[in-house]
Amino acid sequence: MTSLTEQTLAQLNAGVSVPRYDRRRVTTGIVHIGVGGFHRAHQAMYIDTLLNNGAAMDWGICGIGLQPSNARMRDVLAAQDGLYTLVLRHGDGSWDVRVIGSIVEYLFAPDDPEAAVEKLAAPATRIVSLTVTEGGYNLDAVTGEFNSSDASVLADLRPGARPRTVFGLVTEALARRRHRGIPAFSVLSCDNIQGNGHVSQRAFTAFARLRDPALAEWITGHVRFPNCMVDRITPQTTETDRAELSRRFGIDDQWPVLCEPFTQWVLEENFADGRPPLEDVGVQIVPDVEPYELMKLRLLNASHQALCYPGHLVGDRYVHEVTTDPLFARFLLDYMTGEAIPTLRPVPGVDLQQYANQLIERFSNPEVGDTVARLCANASDLIPKFLLPVIRHRLAAGRPFTRSAAVVASWARYAEGTDENGETHELDDARAPQLQAAARQQRRRPAAFVEDNRAVFGELADDPRFTGIYSSILSSLLERGVRKTFADLDHYATPREESP
Repeated sequence: MTSLTEQTLAQLNAGVSVPRYDRRRVTTGIVHIGVGGFHRAHQAMYIDTLLNNGAAMDWGICGIGLQPSNARMRDVLAAQDGLYTLVLRHGDGSWDVRVIGSIVEYLFAPDDPEAAVEKLAAPATRIVSLTVTEGGYNLDAVTGEFNSSDASVLADLRPGARPRTVFGLVTEALARRRHRGIPAFSVLSCDNIQGNGHVSQRAFTAFARLRDPALAEWITGHVRFPNCMVDRITPQTTETDRAELSRRFGIDDQWPVLCEPFTQWVLEENFADGRPPLEDVGVQIVPDVEPYELMKLRLLNASHQALCYPGHLVGDRYVHEVTTDPLFARFLLDYMTGEAIPTLRPVPGVDLQQYANQLIERFSNPEVGDTVARLCANASDLIPKFLLPVIRHRLAAGRPFTRSAAVVASWARYAEGTDENGETHELDDARAPQLQAAARQQRRRPAAFVEDNRAVFGELADDPRFTGIYSSILSSLLERGVRKTFADLDHYATPREESP
């Protein structure tokens, strides 16, 4: 077995692709905050492909970790010279394995915040990209306003503070660039949020305004926040995955990334100081990302929510187990075709019905090993962004939303903390206490989960058109179970909701 380092690349199994470029010649042009599995399966892979083609040698990546949990990434990348293995898992059981070398530096900000700020402020840094999770932008889920009372934000606003948040870190770097006459960089959010560029602009500008209104004006005039849509299913790496990589290819990688073969990146042409030639490696550069991002958010991401709660309740623990069940496959297609797709504008170059069918195929790949539990996490951040816009759109149009309501009802039933087999589970959610408290009330007050979580549901909690259908479906889930309820969902539509 070969430990993965720069010195051992030549010793690896012949079936493993390795960087074809001299990593010593690669300089940093991108600083990425929040290096995790998805970034390493996606953006870092695209940059690595460019480097293998002999391009973008000044667009290497420096990763920055902010959270205490990122210390492990620091240690793994340091031990492996920034290298890691990317494995594409095909449905037939075959693996495509390559070593990615595009992350050439990594800084753990709590170790040395000053070094992280200076890296961001350096003239060579032209893009600062982010995967800080959907909830990492500190915006209220209903109002969209920046939460200026957050304790970490307040700490970073104190004069002379050592930055602890992404807002403090990036804004301090921009302040230094402004003072030194260095051009602004672009801030590129790669999180699954509608209008992620607009969201990041709102968050960072709001923080800057609290710190220094003049700095906020400079940011507004100089920093660019391109929107983008990113897509590649990337489950968390397990010890079993590591062991299988070692068994098949003899590689000892402390933190490989395993993902599906499919990948997509749609990127708005809106940069302050240049960008890599990503169009040369399959990235779609477009003037308007919104049609693509809405397609992904309301079809792929919302479907993840649509499958995970009912699937978990009946005892399924892997995504492919859910989507190869005819009942749930039909439910997902009915949701996408009947409720979500009608809320979308045409997407250039995409057949939406074909895209929906492709999603079922992707979800059904058993080799990906995506867990239902992963998809169930952080629902209070995800459902308001992925699913509730579909419900609001359908309500405004006076059209059916039964399947969407069934997803919310399944989430509410899941929040009780047990499945239909009596097995208990924890809620992995920042709002877990509130969600669980409301779920405990719903057997005597069916709309409690919605009404008692207005920070999530907003005005939907007061709309009887929604709460009526939702409550009927939830009552059936509690009394009859998931399978009988989902087999008979049309029964819960109002008379004018008989067809999409």
